[in-house]
Amino acid sequence: MTSFDTPPQLNVWRALLALAVVFVMLATTGWTALRNERSAAPLQASLSAWEHGSIAGHRLPAADSSPTRLARFFASLTERQRSTLAHRYPLAVGNMNGAPVELRYRANRVALDEAREVERKRMHDDRLTPDGQREAGRRMHRFEAMLQADRRILAFDPEGSGRAAEVFGDLDGAERISVVVPGVDTDLLTFQRTSRKYSAPVGMAQSLYAAERDAGPSTRTAVIAWADYTAPSGLGIDSATAMRAQSGAVRLNALVRALPGSSPVSLFCHSYGSVLCGLAAPALPARVADIAVAGSPGMRVANAAQLGTSAHVWAMRDADDWVQDVPYLELGGLGHGEDPVSAVFGARVLSARDAQGHGGYFEPGTDSVRNFAEIGVGAYESVRCADDSETCRAGLSDTVSAGRA
Repeated sequence: MTSFDTPPQLNVWRALLALAVVFVMLATTGWTALRNERSAAPLQASLSAWEHGSIAGHRLPAADSSPTRLARFFASLTERQRSTLAHRYPLAVGNMNGAPVELRYRANRVALDEAREVERKRMHDDRLTPDGQREAGRRMHRFEAMLQADRRILAFDPEGSGRAAEVFGDLDGAERISVVVPGVDTDLLTFQRTSRKYSAPVGMAQSLYAAERDAGPSTRTAVIAWADYTAPSGLGIDSATAMRAQSGAVRLNALVRALPGSSPVSLFCHSYGSVLCGLAAPALPARVADIAVAGSPGMRVANAAQLGTSAHVWAMRDADDWVQDVPYLELGGLGHGEDPVSAVFGARVLSARDAQGHGGYFEPGTDSVRNFAEIGVGAYESVRCADDSETCRAGLSDTVSAGRA
């Protein structure tokens, strides 16, 4: 970061040095953009079958129709017809923005059961290497866990590294909705963890949901663990550029626009997820009340005003977070811009006291997750600012259970 009394030539050299650090990082961690990915065959096959399908003698609407049109279509069907479509085209219905939430849960249970059987067979496929068979076993066990009766899977795609989204709470009846957007190394196998539980999307969302119930016991909330984009793998070229974030931003906007009701939505974006949220911001609907980032490498803008959103923009960083050593600049497509917790950026800076490094912002009992929870229920006057002052709360009042235009 520059200073007004620093010679311009020195600033240039600092920028070049920072880029050199990035390239050294890339050289030592691998160019992840070159790794092979499998095509999304099952989902595409289900969508193709849907496009050629019918119900009660009538053609089905295009799968990429607006959520409003799809909602009207499903509302026109009988319960038996909806169930038939969920079983006939499980991946299509399970990932369809506009389909009823409960129907998506049911469709994804069918899809998960089918995917589990595929992996069970792969575990004993002699054409696979031992490592391939072990990976199939891990995937099979992951799908079994996601099939537990109390889980609500809102999105699921088994191909490649995989994508998923899970809901905690009643999404249809929620007065406030929170969406957790994770960063690098997020896939089906890391969607939840036993060790370092609260550094994985499921654990993050569970912790936030519990904290929101403590912060606003009378407010009906729902939290979505949203890992429904292809995240970068490791600290390579993918994570140093916006490529993954750009495609993820489109998917995030589609999700938010299809959420039921009109309740306020808060986005909680961790690490590279904040890059995605920054790119999504200009197109987000007005019901998005908050964009809160933690451990951010940047949001692809120079200041919060350039995000082009009416949402409140919040930022936090733990004192022990290594991301503070990442060069906060963007040059030639590398880097993600200004530091969101810097004064020049203009976000409302929150306390992250007791957070445990880069992956510890959702640890129960920390200032960071308590602050997220207060934001999630709209209790803005209760958040704790980074400097123990009231600066991050200036001009705000509590909006618990209140909608936005």
